[in-house]
Amino acid sequence: MQTRAIIVAAGVGKRMNSKKPKVLHEVCGIPMITRVINNVKQAGISDIYVVLGTSHEAVTEILPDDVKVVVQDEQLGTAHAVNQTAAELSEADGNTLIINGDTPLISASTIEKLAADHEASGLKATVLSAYAGNPENYGRVIRKENGTVKEILEETELTQEQKEIKEVSAGAAIYNNQELFKVLSKITNDNPEEEYYLTDSVGLLSSKGARVGAYVTDNNDEIINVDDRLLLARASEILRSRTNERLLKQGVTIIDPKNTYIDESVKIGMDTIIYPNTVIKGNTVIGENAIISANCEISNSLIGDNTEIKHSVLTDATVGSSTTVGPFAQLRPGAKLGEAVKVGNFVEVKKSELKDGAKVSHLSYIGDAEIGERANIGCGAITVNYDGINKFKTTVGQDAFIGCNTNLVAPVSVGDRSVTAAGSTVTDDVPNDSLAIARNRQTTKEEYYKK
Repeated sequence: MQTRAIIVAAGVGKRMNSKKPKVLHEVCGIPMITRVINNVKQAGISDIYVVLGTSHEAVTEILPDDVKVVVQDEQLGTAHAVNQTAAELSEADGNTLIINGDTPLISASTIEKLAADHEASGLKATVLSAYAGNPENYGRVIRKENGTVKEILEETELTQEQKEIKEVSAGAAIYNNQELFKVLSKITNDNPEEEYYLTDSVGLLSSKGARVGAYVTDNNDEIINVDDRLLLARASEILRSRTNERLLKQGVTIIDPKNTYIDESVKIGMDTIIYPNTVIKGNTVIGENAIISANCEISNSLIGDNTEIKHSVLTDATVGSSTTVGPFAQLRPGAKLGEAVKVGNFVEVKKSELKDGAKVSHLSYIGDAEIGERANIGCGAITVNYDGINKFKTTVGQDAFIGCNTNLVAPVSVGDRSVTAAGSTVTDDVPNDSLAIARNRQTTKEEYYKK
C-alpha cells in the first residue's frame, strides 16, 4: 500500500530567538528540515509534502526538487497545516505519515518500523510514542483498557493522575489517508491557544470506534522536538555521540569523544587517532593510521594513510599518504598535496598542486601553482599570483630550490633542478639547471650612523 509523508514545518520557532526559520537551524551541520526529509526518504517514502509558513521562500531554496511545497498562510495549528494538502490528497488511497519538521532525531529505521506496525495491525492510525523519564511538556498517550489509544492530551489538559503517565507522543503518526482527512474537518480550536491540533484527531477517531494504536520506540532521544537553542545543542550532542561511537567501534581512536566534533558523513580508517577540539565536517575521508592533532578544522577534504595534520585548517583539499601538514597551516580549496609532502608552520596553499616529496616548510604562500617532485620552497617564499584583476600560474620544476624570501611573480616558471637566490624577485622564466639572482647589489655606507 502506498505511503506518502507530510512534514509539518510551518512554525515560526519563537523560542529560537532567531530571524531564521526554525527548521533551517542546523544539527551537526545539516538543516533540521533536510535531516527529516532524508530520514523519510531512507525509510522508503518518496512522495513527500512539506507544509511551510512565513519565510517559506528561504526554506524552499534548500529543499530537493522532488519535494512538494504547500504554504500555510496563517499559522492556525498543526491540523490546519496538514489540511492545506487536502485539495490534492483528501481522496487518495493508502497511508500518510505526518512528521514534524523539528524532529531530526527520528531515524529512518524507526519510521520504517512505525509504518510496518501500522500496516500489520490494520489500525486507522498509529502514533509514534516513547516512555519518558520526565514527560513534562509532552502530550501524553492515554490508552483504553484494551491497550488501544483513546486520545492524546497536552500538559494543560491532564488531571493530576494523568500527569503520572510516562508514555508521550513523539511528533509522528501514520494514518489511513482518507480517515485522516475526514476527521481533520471536525477538529475545533476550542483551547487556550485557539489552534487546531492534529493530536485531537486521535481522540476523534477513537471516539467514533476507529482503532488507534501506538508504536513505542525504545530510543527516547528520538522524541526531541527541537524548538529552542538548548534542545538544538542537545540534538547535536546526541548525533555527534552516535557518530563517535560508530567510529570507535570501527577502530578509530578518539581521545576525547565529548570534545571532538565529527559529522556523520565523515569516513575515517582504522588506527587513525583524532585528538580533542577537532572539527571534521562534510564529505571528508581520512585514511588509516593518520594522526589528526588537537584544534584542527577539516571540511570536505581527502587525507591519505599515515598522514599527520597538526593544528591546521583544511577546506576542499586533498592530502596524499605519509604527508605532514602544520602546525598552523591552511589548505584552501584546490590544494592538492602528493605523497611524502611537507607543508610546515604558517604556510597557506590555495588551488595548487605540490607533487610527491615537495617541501614548503615555513611562512610561505603558494597560490595557483604547480610545485614539482622534491622541490624545496624556502622560508617566506611567495607566489605572486594576482595583479589586481587576474590570477596567474607559477610552475616550479622537480628538485628545484627556491631561496628564502623569493617572490615568484606569475606567470613564471622555474625549471627542474634550478635555484633562486634568497631575496630574489623573479619575473622571467628560469631554465633547467640554472641559478636566478634578481636583487640589487648590496651597498654599504660606512659610518652612516655618525652622519
